[in-house]
Amino acid sequence: MIFKDEVYRGANGKESLIDLEIPKKFNGEIIIFLHGFMGFKDWGAWHLVQAHFTNEGFGFCKFNTTHNGGTIMNGIDFSDLDAFKENTYTKEIEDVKCAIDWINAKVSKWNGHLIGHSKGGAVALIAGKKLKSIASVATWAAIASIGERFPIKLQLEEWKKNGVRYIKNGRTHQELPQSIDLYNDYKKNEKAYNLQDLCLNYVKPVFIAHGEDDHAVPIENGQRLAIWTQQSLHTISNANHVFQSKHPWTAPTLPPELRKLCNKTIEFIRSLAQQ
Repeated sequence: MIFKDEVYRGANGKESLIDLEIPKKFNGEIIIFLHGFMGFKDWGAWHLVQAHFTNEGFGFCKFNTTHNGGTIMNGIDFSDLDAFKENTYTKEIEDVKCAIDWINAKVSKWNGHLIGHSKGGAVALIAGKKLKSIASVATWAAIASIGERFPIKLQLEEWKKNGVRYIKNGRTHQELPQSIDLYNDYKKNEKAYNLQDLCLNYVKPVFIAHGEDDHAVPIENGQRLAIWTQQSLHTISNANHVFQSKHPWTAPTLPPELRKLCNKTIEFIRSLAQQ
């Protein structure tokens, strides 16, 4: 059973694209993959990650968050800058819940496992803690703090004054707007979105992985998450922030580093059945 570029309704009723594949020899476990900042479900080698998991019997769902800048007509480029501007963590968490509702309408009995890459790792930890349908959370190159990603002092004051700031996308060369609402949303929910406090009291199984050569989100982030959750940090040698993949990815197979990460994650999820 394969659903490709289907439409789900997420935060604020906004529509976005979603994929779901259930293999013939389905093991009852569905991976829900959350992309990162300026990411999207069809970035780079994510389609091969999906194939790797489904070949092992897992269902696999990946979706675009509703305010990532894509549209249902164009889910790759940032054609909806108004939506990108208004994105918040609260909206992305709501998107996860809506994606799960969408899966429930397609599959009657399943266990869910969140995998979040980069910023998506933070969203996965927050959303996954309370969702009953989520059995475990895996973070790939995740940030260890939301608050630390914001500007400080004069840059923050300028953002507050103007109500918007701009971040350049290296791939499209667009100046992408961010409303001060992103910061205000974090401050409003600062206690719930404090990843250290969240992880120190995390009950569900957590898998923390990071590339040793990650310069975008340094490995110290993974080290902190591992300490807080009292879990081992799974490091991938010679791996950058996207585990040696890139966009577009034209090779027919995964880069070895990303394949190793997938296998480690599968091993973790399978180990849960033995506990």
